[in-house]
Order: sequence, then C-alpha cells, then structure tokens
Amino acid sequence: MQMPQQMHEQYLEAKKIIENANDIKVYSHIDCDGICSGAILSTILDRQNKAHEIEFVNLDVLDDIDLTHELTIFSDLGSGQKVDTKAKEGQKIIILDHHPPLRDLDYKNDKNYEYLEINPIHHGIDGSYYVCGGGLCYFLAKEFGYDDLSWIGVLSAIGDMQNTKSGHFEGLNEIIQQDAIDGGYLEVTKNDLNIYGRNTRPLFIALSYFSDVKLPITNNTTECMAILEELGIDEKHNRKTLNQLTDEDKTKLFQKLVEMLSKVVPGRYVQHIPKLIIGDSYTFLKEDESSFLRDGSEFSTAMNACGRNHEEKVAMEVLKGDRFLYLDELEHIAKNHRVNLAKGIEKATGDTSIIELENLQYFDGTGIKPEIVGTITGMILGYCNWKKPVIGFTQTDSEGLKVSLRCSRLLSYDGIHFGNIIREVSADVGGTGGGHAMACGAYIPVNKKDEFIEQFNIKLEGKLTN
Repeated sequence: MQMPQQMHEQYLEAKKIIENANDIKVYSHIDCDGICSGAILSTILDRQNKAHEIEFVNLDVLDDIDLTHELTIFSDLGSGQKVDTKAKEGQKIIILDHHPPLRDLDYKNDKNYEYLEINPIHHGIDGSYYVCGGGLCYFLAKEFGYDDLSWIGVLSAIGDMQNTKSGHFEGLNEIIQQDAIDGGYLEVTKNDLNIYGRNTRPLFIALSYFSDVKLPITNNTTECMAILEELGIDEKHNRKTLNQLTDEDKTKLFQKLVEMLSKVVPGRYVQHIPKLIIGDSYTFLKEDESSFLRDGSEFSTAMNACGRNHEEKVAMEVLKGDRFLYLDELEHIAKNHRVNLAKGIEKATGDTSIIELENLQYFDGTGIKPEIVGTITGMILGYCNWKKPVIGFTQTDSEGLKVSLRCSRLLSYDGIHFGNIIREVSADVGGTGGGHAMACGAYIPVNKKDEFIEQFNIKLEGKLTN
C-alpha cells in the first residue's frame, strides 16, 4: 500500500504548521499506542528546538477542552471527540488519529482557526489494522527525515494489536515495519507461535494464558505441562521458554492447538483457527538480549503498564532513550501492574461475577481502577463464553462509569464493529464512547448502567450468529 497523495499533502501541511509554531501543546492517549505517539511527537519537537508541553489523557476529558496554546496537537485521540469546541481565532489544531472520526475532510473549510485532521479512514484506510496513532506520528517524523523513529511506530502497532486480523502487519504498517528493518532496529520472525512471554515465561505458564477460546489448557498449568510432556517438547526438570523450542517442536505444538480448537469452535470458524495461533514476532535489535524490552509484545505491555498507572512520562522517557534514569522505574511499575491485574481478575471471575445475557456478558468491576478495567476485561475472556462480547464496568467518580468491551478475535471475522455500536449506545444514554472492532470503551453516567446494558443487548440482536 502506498500513502494516498491527499494524505501525503496533509503531512506536508502539518510539517509547515509545526515549523511556524512556537507555543505547542500535545495531548496523547494513555495506552501503548498513545505513549508511542507522544514520544515520537516530543522527539520531533525536541529536534526542531520547539519548546512544548505534553499531557497524556483519557478520552473523557477532551470534549469542550480549553485550548490555551498557539498549536495543539492531538495524537491517538481527538477524531472522536469535540476537541475544537473552544478554539479561538488564529489558533491551530492538528489531529493524528486512527479512530472513527466525527468530522469529514471538508470540516475545516469555514473555520477562523487552522484545523488539520489526518485520519486514515478519511482516505479509505482501515485504522484498526493498517495504521495506528503511533504510525501516523511516525509518518510525520519521516517528513522531517527522522526515519530512526520507525521502531517506535512498530511498537505502537504491536501495542494496538494491529496485526490481529492476519498475524502480519499490512497496509501502511508494512512501510513502517520495512523502515525499521532497513534501519537495523527490527527483526521479524514470520509465522511464529503467537504466545506471550517467549523470552521470560516458562512455556507451560505462557500456554495457560491462551484465552481467545476457552480450552482445557486455559488457566490450567497442570494440563499445559501434561500436554507439553506428551508432545516431547518439555520435561519436568528442564522447563523451556517458547524461544528455546526448535521449529519441529513449534510445529508439534501448533498442530496440537489446532486439534484442540477444532473440537470447540463451529465449523465455519475452523478456517480462521491458524490466525489465533500463528503470527509474526518482533525483536528489537538495539535492546539488550536479556532485556524484556527486546520482545515487542513484552515491551508494549510495559508501556501499557505505565499508562494504566499514570506513569506515562516514565514510558516516554524510556522510548526517547533515557534508560539510565527510567528503566528501573519502568520495571517496578510493570511488576506492581501485574499484581493489580491479578487482584482485578480474581474479583471479576468470582462465582457470581460474570452475568450472561442473550447477546453479551458483563461484570461489575467496582473497586477496579478505571485505567486497568479494559485490560482485565480482555484477560478474562478465557473464563467466559467466547461467543459473546464481555463488558466490564467500574466507577470513575460518584457520577461516572468507565465501560470496556473485549471479544474473541473470532467474532471480528463476523464483521461486527463493536466500537461503532458502543459509540451509538453510549451517546443514547448521555455518554461518549468508541474504539475498534474488538476492543472499545465508553464513559456513561453511573445511573445509566442498566439502560446501557439493555440497549446494547438489543443492538446485538441478530448480529451474533453463534
């Protein structure tokens, strides 16, 4: 895929706006993609000797936001929010976002302030799989000649799960990936086993977290050990990581997983089973071989840990190269994050916690931090009915609820875009929402929870074909 000419012209315009601005504020999202986006933009501005402020925020603070700078840049957010409501004459706004936009390409024509929104959807490019926020920011960096930031663009795409549809990066992501390979920053292993923790977790533990579809091995390390020993690829006194397996061992494990999945999914999904198991793996060659930052999935998880614990600046400084001061802090944050997730999962999966309706299932996550309820919702898929989406709720304050939805990748092959549905339903109950086909969220009034659930359940009537 080549970048559309009109989109490229937008980047030339964005470069010019930045070069002519001196008072700059950047807002970016708190997840891996948003942090990568912010790090790329901050690096561009540093190298251009542009003083700037950067703030990482949740989506709920953006509607009707006060704009107090000459230039405000929104990255990995902004397209779905009313960020320009209070824009004043002469101010400048740049949005670099891949989420479904509220405004069209002609929106800026009658404004007395400068407005530029670069969104792939305006150009017929799917923002769920072909480019994310960090990727959009990298293409801006590339206009300035900063190709060395390509690896951060790749990391953002890993964190945003842009390769979940096919197991590979496609579209504009392929360009970024190739730039990172050509620059010596990235090694891609094609069609590897898609199991998290390839360097740091014993395989029997890593395998137990397989959760897109519930299997006998899901959350069951004893069963995992038995199967690995049966296959002859692991043994009691010599436990291996995924990285230590031979290609022959990986083939055996792949065949076993296919066999197990084929027994529990409807026949029409069987063609998609390999995509649940196999995908490219990513190694960052400039990172120390013993570091958790060397593997793309583990690096992206550490970025998300910082975002979920209000430590985005730590993650950003690591991305910008300051490992001396911030790497130990990053490891500490990641460790505490794992503890918080374990507590949240325990709460969400209690005997009566997950309530199943005709077309969805949900849990009350009161007490779980709003920043991690989405992560927990995704991690409990292995405890749920994979044929329906799962929704988690938790309070943000006395009047607000954070809503997070996740679903099995298999449901995405039915063509359901849950991000669009959650946007509609949340708006109907006086809230805001949006996101991707398989992972999305919303903020709604606390007294609208029952109405939200009822409407969402109705909206899905006839859409789920299981």
